[in-house]
Amino acid sequence: MRITVETSVAAPIGQVWLAYTTPADIVKWNAASDDWHTTKATVDLREGGDFSSRMEAKDGSMGFDFAGTYTKIIEHKRIEYSFGDRKAEVEFVSAPNGIVVRVVFDGETTHSVEQQRGGWQAILDNFARYVEAKQKV
Repeated sequence: MRITVETSVAAPIGQVWLAYTTPADIVKWNAASDDWHTTKATVDLREGGDFSSRMEAKDGSMGFDFAGTYTKIIEHKRIEYSFGDRKAEVEFVSAPNGIVVRVVFDGETTHSVEQQRGGWQAILDNFARYVEAKQKV
């Protein structure tokens, strides 16, 4: 089962792309809720390169690594990656008010489709808020 989430970011593609692919930025936006955060991120942005984000509950009660391998990179347009036996694609599409970022990913069986969509959507919404706030500085 494939799940799609998307958001619109009112910023130029260069800023959107950098915020999505730069570890120093990723740790600032990559969380689905206020009680979680990303403590470390690594990015080797090339086909065959690896990425990893350490996501932890702020109270220290749990955490996990979200990691995988980039399988296709088209700068400013598309990122494809595998994580475990699952795959995801991220599209960056020009729109009248900025960039639409669309993520399509393979769902898993532990959580409901609604839970998965909600979590990934929350992270994407944080991303949009982060990029737009950064642009205003």
